[in-house]
Amino acid sequence: MIQTLFGSVEQEPSLLERLKSGVQKTRAGLVTRLEETLAGRREIDPELLEELEYTLIAADIGVRTTSEILDRIRQRVERHQVGDAAELRGLIREHLLEILQSTDRPPARVSEPPAVVLAVGVNGSGKTTTIGKLAQRYKRENRSVLLCAADTFRAAAIDQLEIWGQRTGTEVIRQKPGSDPSAVLFDALQAAKSRKIDYVIVDTAGRLQTKANLMAELEKMTRTARRVIPDAPHEVLLVMDATTGQNGLEQARRFTETSGVTGIVLTKLDGTAKGGVVIGIARELNLPIRYVGVGEKVDDLLPFDPEKFIESLFEQ
Repeated sequence: MIQTLFGSVEQEPSLLERLKSGVQKTRAGLVTRLEETLAGRREIDPELLEELEYTLIAADIGVRTTSEILDRIRQRVERHQVGDAAELRGLIREHLLEILQSTDRPPARVSEPPAVVLAVGVNGSGKTTTIGKLAQRYKRENRSVLLCAADTFRAAAIDQLEIWGQRTGTEVIRQKPGSDPSAVLFDALQAAKSRKIDYVIVDTAGRLQTKANLMAELEKMTRTARRVIPDAPHEVLLVMDATTGQNGLEQARRFTETSGVTGIVLTKLDGTAKGGVVIGIARELNLPIRYVGVGEKVDDLLPFDPEKFIESLFEQ
């Protein structure tokens, strides 16, 4: 089952196969290299641990998570709980799954629509494209959707959202470039409420010139939303580009500090061998991964499931 803002929906049967296809490069960069490192080795010695460390860091698992994995291996070796290098593959898999499960939590339930979803993230992360794909996903769940073009600082962002609106048959509430984002949001929420729309997905500005400006704008948008929908926004999704790897973590931290992020959408996962960043992000930010982008088509946004993700990496 997939958890949504309105409860559970059936998980699509092709999810595992589509994930396997989307993480092929990461599997080659992480699991295949792990298997090559461990092949024919029996003794767990400093040289082997050093090779494992390099493999994990190269796959963008993150230094902190890599250190935790190696510490766990050393502890088990000392306690004679593991004595054969062949067992380490399973031990690493187990630890990666534990990290993802520890940060996985369902979104807040919405008893009465509209559910308000804010999308935040830097320009170029795939934010507007993700919004379009998310609209398509919600509509496949037989939910009505309204898009809000609150990134008013870039005319291109409004135009791009309009294109996605046309592609998915979803209305876009917009104003002129340079308008107050909160005013656009207010119009969108009023329209959604009067029309009994299920979801309002809000595009926000992706600039990061100063944290103070960004914080002030997002706080104003939240106050505006709550004047119309008392507990809005119900979900704040931080859209991140998987190909930026660990480099994107600092930007992600700044957004989580300023905008009350409740979940991560990781785009372009199919385009990188460093998909281990999924683990690093979950661990460092202590946030659930909600969706992953595995292609350019409108249906290439998949709900994230920790067990299925790890299975797609470690099983053929």
